[in-house]
Amino acid sequence: MTYRALLLTDTPEFSAQVTELDTLPEGDVELRIDYATLNYKDALALCNRSPIVRTWPMVAGIDAAGVVESSSHPDFRPGDAVVLNGWGLGETRWGGLAQRTRAPGDWLVKLPVRSSRSPGRPKNDLAPSGGGSDVFPEPGVQMTPRDAAAIGTAGYTAALCAQTLERHGLTPADGPILVTGATGGVGSIAIALLAGAGFEVHALTGKTADHAYLKNLGAAKVLNRADFAAPGKPMQKERYAGVVDALGSHALANACAQVKRDGAVAACGLAMGMDFPASVAPFILRGIALYGIDSVYASPARRQAAWARLAEGLDAALLAGIGHEIGLSEVLPAAEKILAGQMTGRYIVDVNR
Repeated sequence: MTYRALLLTDTPEFSAQVTELDTLPEGDVELRIDYATLNYKDALALCNRSPIVRTWPMVAGIDAAGVVESSSHPDFRPGDAVVLNGWGLGETRWGGLAQRTRAPGDWLVKLPVRSSRSPGRPKNDLAPSGGGSDVFPEPGVQMTPRDAAAIGTAGYTAALCAQTLERHGLTPADGPILVTGATGGVGSIAIALLAGAGFEVHALTGKTADHAYLKNLGAAKVLNRADFAAPGKPMQKERYAGVVDALGSHALANACAQVKRDGAVAACGLAMGMDFPASVAPFILRGIALYGIDSVYASPARRQAAWARLAEGLDAALLAGIGHEIGLSEVLPAAEKILAGQMTGRYIVDVNR
């Protein structure tokens, strides 16, 4: 059976195109993919801007959400709704921007069922009226593949960050949380999760036109990214109990310099750069902790806990407002927009159109 996929090749030169394939990767579970996503990492690979791909040819995409069609794994059976992300997808393993795939069952997460009512949030004037995802409106409703794609690796990473700060012992009473790269997928969902849990969230962005979007997600304050983009003092005024950082470079260094005593930083991205021009001062004089968030090879237990947190902690209308749906044939121009900094929220890819 043939299926459509976005295939990357490097011979005789780099190319990215939607094509028909008739082979699948190895694995004990075969999936029909309904939705995938388009992330910053995907955009780097699709536009050949960074050496993301390590095995050629490669089906792009670090996320896939769909339904099991066949399985020899004891934990999965046909009809199960699942999400697949990380584990080298789109790098060393054929990814999710395709209509079908096969994967080891140990890599999959069954989509969770909500056990409690959606958290109360302010009215979302930015969410589309009618249509869109209706994520977990009542207890007992299962997350759908489209819901999972709207969350994707970015939202799953945001959940890992939030859980890391909470495991450190931070509570809303300790003070505000700074979220950098706030209009991106990680930042958007981190704001929604943390604000929904009662934290005061300060959002850092370079997009002045998106202040209303960030406030609607739950941000109490919106700060200018330019204030964090240049070298700063190694020890600055203590402002934040914690930080979720998706930027790296000077933004991460300045954020660490402003964290309160015994606070914590969860670092998960490098959109500003992978350098870290910082000092040891805030670590040895204020006792702050810097946690690296590895979403690619997180354990199955941590993955399940993160997806359960997303099922419980995200508001339906807010998630609908974050996602923008496109078809497989629209992925390449959308990737260029991401790298140009012209995207707010998340791209959801319907691989069947």
